[in-house]
Amino acid sequence: MATLNVDLTAVLCGLGSVPKKAMIDMHTFLSGSGAWRQLFLGLALILSTSSVLAEECAATIEADDTLQFTPNKIEISRACKTFTVTLKHRGRLPKLAMGHNWVLAKLSDLDGVSRTGMLAGADQQYVDPADRRVIAHTHVVGGGDTASVTFDASTLDALERYGFVCTFAGHSPVMRGVVVVK
Repeated sequence: MATLNVDLTAVLCGLGSVPKKAMIDMHTFLSGSGAWRQLFLGLALILSTSSVLAEECAATIEADDTLQFTPNKIEISRACKTFTVTLKHRGRLPKLAMGHNWVLAKLSDLDGVSRTGMLAGADQQYVDPADRRVIAHTHVVGGGDTASVTFDASTLDALERYGFVCTFAGHSPVMRGVVVVK
């Protein structure tokens, strides 16, 4: 039977490699019995579960020079305490010509948030800082740029309808999406 050498420290901690003397014979370790084996298997299960949950509490939205969000729908689990949205501008035009932001609000508030955002102007990232209807937003990005925002998802109501919009001047009629809390 083949022997599988595994860097146990890297597996448990998600870190880089460690010196060879820290390597163990994984086949011998797992074929044994006792508390160490159970501890290892339990930790492996916990770590794999937590990484899956972490991925569910984040989304990446792409925008481009054709005034589109991809995807235009985000699903947020009620289990998420916080949620992170990363906006990537895949276009080539600079932010002065074709900037995009990502603004979250109730679906019924998107038009009002868009109007006050346009009036706030570029200096305010096209988001009125006094507008309480805005739940979360990124700053404006140009071609090749990325921005992220993390917000308190536990305050979102599963019975409410939410949406997102780009409030850069003139973009809001077509650059929209929906957020579903499940």
